[in-house]
Amino acid sequence: MLRPESRLVHRDGTSLTSPLDRSTTFRHTGGLEYQRSGHPVGIDAETLLGSLDGGSALLFASGLAAVTAVALGLLAPGDRVAIPHDGYYGTERLFAAELSRWGLEGVPFDQTGSVPPGVRMAFLETPANPSLSFPDLGPCIAAAHAQGTLVVVDATVATPLLLRPLEHGADIVLHSATKGLAGHSDALVGAVICADAAVAERLHAFRTLTGGVAGPDAAWLLLRGLQTLAVRVARSSESALELAHRLAAHPRVARVRYPGLGPDPVAARYLAGGFGCLLSFEVAGDGAAAQRVEAATRLIANATSLGGAHSTMETRHRYEGDRVAPGLVRLSVGLEHVEDLWEDLSAALERG
Repeated sequence: MLRPESRLVHRDGTSLTSPLDRSTTFRHTGGLEYQRSGHPVGIDAETLLGSLDGGSALLFASGLAAVTAVALGLLAPGDRVAIPHDGYYGTERLFAAELSRWGLEGVPFDQTGSVPPGVRMAFLETPANPSLSFPDLGPCIAAAHAQGTLVVVDATVATPLLLRPLEHGADIVLHSATKGLAGHSDALVGAVICADAAVAERLHAFRTLTGGVAGPDAAWLLLRGLQTLAVRVARSSESALELAHRLAAHPRVARVRYPGLGPDPVAARYLAGGFGCLLSFEVAGDGAAAQRVEAATRLIANATSLGGAHSTMETRHRYEGDRVAPGLVRLSVGLEHVEDLWEDLSAALERG
């Protein structure tokens, strides 16, 4: 079997790329019926992602659409769900603002410890966005399973090239494929990979009825982006580690969070080949100082999201409030030369 780096590039058949078939309906003799339940380019992408993560994959219209499907498709009113208190803000807000109306309770917890008792499902993040905390997957998942808890691991930042959570016992892996997997900030798409094919069938049925499928264009762009995933992950990880070290030594930076610093001993046991593109740092002073820094870069875009070819940076207090320090800046390291990025960052810190 080909190694992951080769599987990302090669596909079966005579064509070097997957044809972009936008058909919304299909002849009944072909095995497909209607785009809402599946389409050829989406199936190609799902097959590739399933082989990378080691399970049965499904695409969704976005990462949060994937989270919604996992929650509503597998849980029932009254179920409690553990969510990292320092993880992706969108997941916490989804449960607090919307899914709570359907009887699902989000329970914040420290993912570097144990999953709380009495929860039906637990989300973990490897690493968390934007705090970069990292759970000890093996014992955490084993303890969760012992109490009957399903474990969903959001591995968006790591990608399957650095970590495959199903190998550590997770039930479901989730990706905001908009980010590192697609990699070019031009495709909104989510992915779920299930260890149990029956769970994947259940989520497929839910997706078909609720209509949260990713369209052919997004799936095709995802496949295009995946071809360069290996080189992008390696380049951005190398640059992120270098920038993390330099930021840690800068007098205007109070703290840097990055799994490769030290490195984090837990993250180092699980991440293979690098620590990813994402880091965060706290600017010394108040939140206004951090805002001046984020607005002062010229090469790094002051924009949201992560995992793209273009480096992006933003303060997170504007969205998350007191969940994060006022001076915290999240930086997604792209493919620019690391010296150009450092010149831009250090100049912004001086101007800010």
